[in-house]
Amino acid sequence: MRIAVFFVGEVQDNGFNASAFSGAERAGQAGVADIHIVSGVAYDQDEIRTRLAEVLPGVDGLIFIGGQGDIATPEVAALCPDKRFAIIQGNRTGPNLASYDVRQEDSAFLAGVLAANLTRSGIVGHLSGHRVRPGLKGRAAFVAGVNHAAPQVTVLTGFCGTQDDSTVTRGWAGAQIAAGADIIFTMLNDARQGAIDACRAGNIWQIGNALDWVQHDPQVFVASALARIDIGVEWAIRDMVAGRTPPEIVEFGLGEGDVVALSLGKAVPDAARDAVKAAAADIRAGRITISDIYEGAEFSPKDARCEV
Repeated sequence: MRIAVFFVGEVQDNGFNASAFSGAERAGQAGVADIHIVSGVAYDQDEIRTRLAEVLPGVDGLIFIGGQGDIATPEVAALCPDKRFAIIQGNRTGPNLASYDVRQEDSAFLAGVLAANLTRSGIVGHLSGHRVRPGLKGRAAFVAGVNHAAPQVTVLTGFCGTQDDSTVTRGWAGAQIAAGADIIFTMLNDARQGAIDACRAGNIWQIGNALDWVQHDPQVFVASALARIDIGVEWAIRDMVAGRTPPEIVEFGLGEGDVVALSLGKAVPDAARDAVKAAAADIRAGRITISDIYEGAEFSPKDARCEV
């Protein structure tokens, strides 16, 4: 079976796409399916539709990486009932369309608990790029985690509009630091470098996501909210080859081993580690239900002068 794995942006983005690509690559190397990678697609629905139309005649199925696919993928699935489709981090299903959701919100909630326990200024930041459902859920979960641990802590949260432009994220992160944030949770891809530069210049901690940024840069990252998107991709490929189209969204969270976790750096004190551990146990046991809705204020660089 020939399956296209479709990416908005580049695959080696130091984030979700890189993780997803590793899963697709493993499936291809194992001979599960003939994998065709489509990448470099702009986050523009018209371009996405055009590229999908170009790719589909040559494949039996298509897996769209990211919530950016929630609009166009159901459209093409309805037009091509003889082909199979899936969205990773998606929220849509159909007769020939499945969605798989690695619950980044579980580790994002734990990131919020950690940030609330580490902040000294009483102000923490959240910075993401595209305003898509997975990012919105992650933001809501982070804020919920902060409020769970220390409701008096202020969260500066914003979507800068890009996952890949570090110049933009340097300005946004710098503005949050200028406004008092002393730890920032980022949900970004290549654009994370701008936030890294701002945090390094401002001498504050960052919490990464998707990959283990603690291992990559322990001088800047005090933790990382892991989300094994690669496992979701491999699962989707196996289902597609087997002819399975789950009618409900397939979720992977804290209860599924190491699919989702919060990686902690050596600088995290025992009390904060204990708070994270307790919150994780409560999520697994169902004692904490993580909200996916945030209705608070939005931060933008005009709210503070960037001095970093």
